[in-house]
Order: sequence, then C-alpha cells, then structure tokens
Amino acid sequence: MTTGWNLENTYAELPGMFYRRQNPMPALAPQMVVFNYALAENLGLDAEELANSPEIFTGNVLLTGSKPIAQAYAGYQFGYFNMLGDGRAVLLGEQVTPEGDRFDIQLKGSGPTPFSRGGDGYAALLPMLREYIISEAMFALGIPTTRSLAVVLTGRDVIRERRLPGAVLTRVAASHIRVGTFNYVSAFGTAEDVHTLADYSISRHFPELENCEDKYRLFFREVAMRQAALIAQWQLVGFVHGVMNTDNTAISGETIDYGPCAFMDTYDPHTVFSSIDTHGRYSYNNQPKIGAWNLARLAESLLTQEQAEDEIAYYWECYSKNWLTGMRAKLGLSHEEPGDATLIAELLDLMRLYKLDYTNTFRGLLLPIVDTSPLFTWHKKWRARVARQVENPAEIMKNHNPTVIPRNHRVEEALTAVEGGDFSVMLNLLAVLGKPFEDNEIYAQPPTATACGYQTFCGT
Repeated sequence: MTTGWNLENTYAELPGMFYRRQNPMPALAPQMVVFNYALAENLGLDAEELANSPEIFTGNVLLTGSKPIAQAYAGYQFGYFNMLGDGRAVLLGEQVTPEGDRFDIQLKGSGPTPFSRGGDGYAALLPMLREYIISEAMFALGIPTTRSLAVVLTGRDVIRERRLPGAVLTRVAASHIRVGTFNYVSAFGTAEDVHTLADYSISRHFPELENCEDKYRLFFREVAMRQAALIAQWQLVGFVHGVMNTDNTAISGETIDYGPCAFMDTYDPHTVFSSIDTHGRYSYNNQPKIGAWNLARLAESLLTQEQAEDEIAYYWECYSKNWLTGMRAKLGLSHEEPGDATLIAELLDLMRLYKLDYTNTFRGLLLPIVDTSPLFTWHKKWRARVARQVENPAEIMKNHNPTVIPRNHRVEEALTAVEGGDFSVMLNLLAVLGKPFEDNEIYAQPPTATACGYQTFCGT
C-alpha cells in the first residue's frame, strides 16, 4: 500500500548508537478515532484512503520503505541527567512531500522498546486525543509545533490508575532531534559522534551552514534563535509547556510533547499546571530562563565556555526582541517608543493584581473602559499612545490576539464526552480552535470559579 507515502530513513543510516531497530506492536483491533485530512494532504498523502486504513497507524501494516526505529536520547529532567530514549514511540521513517520537504512520521503508544525502562510502552486514548487537540490548536495559532495525523484505538486496554482504552497517536515533526539527543551522544559517545549528529542536524535543518568555517557555533545560534522565538510565542498566548526538560527541546524550534501543558485563564506569572512540578521550575514566568538553561546544556557539547556565554547572551537578546515586538502587536502598537516596555509592564501588573483573564483582557482593550475599572487610568495612557500612530490599532490587535484558545475546561469537557462515547464535542472544539482569531462568544468564555485549580499529569 502506498497512498502517497514516500518514505526515506536518513536518521536510520546514522551509527547504531543513535537508535535501536524496533517494530511497533500490532494492535488487536485498530479503529480510527480522528484523522487529520488537511495535514495528510499537505504531506502528499491520499487522505480519503488513509482515513479508512487504521491498521497503518498502529503498525499492523508496515509501509513500503519503512525501517522502524526507537531513537536514543537522554535528558535533564528537572535539572537531573537521565538516560531516556523512545520508550513508547517508533519512528516509521521520513515522509518526503511532493515539494521536497521532509517530516518524521512517528507512532506514539505503539508498545515497548529497548528504552521503555519498565514501562508498558502503550498509551491511553484520552491523553493522545489531548495532544491532538492542543497541537492542532497551536498550529492554528501560528506557533511552531509537532502535529497530529491520526489517533487510532488499538483494542488493547492499558492499566494506569484504572483500566483505560489504549490508542496510538501518529505524530508528524520536522524531526525528533532534541537537545537531549546531544546530551546522550555527549555522555556516551565520542567527540566524533557529537560532530556526526551535528553534521546530520545541519544537513537536515540548516543546509546553508554546511560549508561555513564556524558551522557548529552557527548551528547553535540558529537553534537558540528558534527557541527564543518559540518561547516568546508561548508567553504571548499564555501557554505553559509544563515539562521543559532537554529531551523536550527540539532543535527544529517546534513545540514537542504535550503531556502536562495547558493555557492560562487568569493571569498569574507563577502558574504551574503539572502535578509533579512542586517547586515551579517550569512555571510560566520561568520558561524563558529554562530555555536558556537547556541551551547551555547543548552548548556543553559544541562550544567553548566563552562562546557559550556569548551565544546565551544572544539568545536573551533574541527572546526580548521577540517578546517585546509581540506585546506591541497585542496592544496594537505599530511603531516603537521608549515607554512601551513600561506601558506593557504596568498592564501585566494590573492583570496579575486583579486576577484578569489573560486572553480576554487584550481583546477587551478595544472596548470602552468605565472609570470604576482598575484598568481605567492605564487605558487612558494606552489611548494616548495609540493616538500617536496612523495605523488602526484594532486591525493589528485582532490579528495578534486570539479569541479562542484550548481552554482547559473546554478540553476536559470534550474528553469527558469522548469517554462517554460522544465524539461530537471534541470535533466541534477542533473546528473552533482551527479559527482562533474569529469572534466566538461561547468559546471565548473563561471557566467558572469552580473550574479553577486545573492540574495536568505527565507520562500518561
């Protein structure tokens, strides 16, 4: 069966230390739950036929040209080094699109591998659907992300706190090379192995650097710039990744791993959703700092100490520029003025103090603010600021402030309905999330007070 598949296996041509050969475990009764038609077509695939071929997305039928592997990597998890690897994922190969673009096709939840570390290697349905929902919402928001092609029931239950239906998610990524991949090779390989990985990464993601004299430093800078831009985008929409270990930091600059992530409702820079992040290491306000910390771990494999310090400083310059530019756009500001950073800081302080909704506050600035509002004095300053520009702030703001995000109560509502056999709530949510900048009064509503205190879980 081809259906548009055009698989290559360049990663599997690297030395054996980078992976282990591993076929996915066949599912007992594959059943398609949700299929991403638009993504399939972008990959050059026959979407209609594949939507009726769930056995492909569990590994029951191996594609022509596929050489399945589990990738080896390590990671600094909450600051501590651990040997990891694909414990429940198998890379089927790399789809080369008709345009010549290359994407990893990975099955997540497809059974045990040599890196499973005592786990069963399987995944439950609801966490896989959660990744599907949020990764597609991120894509619609214009934030670099891995994407989800399909979720398929396996017919095999998994045991967590209780018995749950098992499922496999098909994840699509520019690649699955991580900072943690470099951590692994640096710890267990040689300098030559590190250069082999770096050369492959450059060839795949930054081919313009291949013949540069200082290519490893330039490679690091490209990775750092992408991380700076990505994390700034997270901050601008109130996204909390939740588990920013180095194994979840992709050198491509894509958001990867949607375990304990969530979006803020009420603005609080100390927001943490993950049940295991008891000290707030990966809180919302710490994300830029953790980005720098993770990059420092990459620098240890490639750069001198002096180079690393210079490049991390450059990361901070890039992050600050991206964040400030993005915040100006959220406020409808078309040009720079010296007082902009103060104006932004004052607004965020008010949002924190009065527990305002992060997403709705920015859109709400276009409405009249009554003099009893805590924002009234600030709003007058903002109106005076936008009066000094020709461009209409409303047009800028509507293109940079989403109306709809995957609010936690809406995601849980959809997953609860799925658990009861109703998939319509999830499909409606996906349709709305696909148009995040369109007005939608119903889905823009924040949760009630009883829906606060949201908590997420890792490794499910």
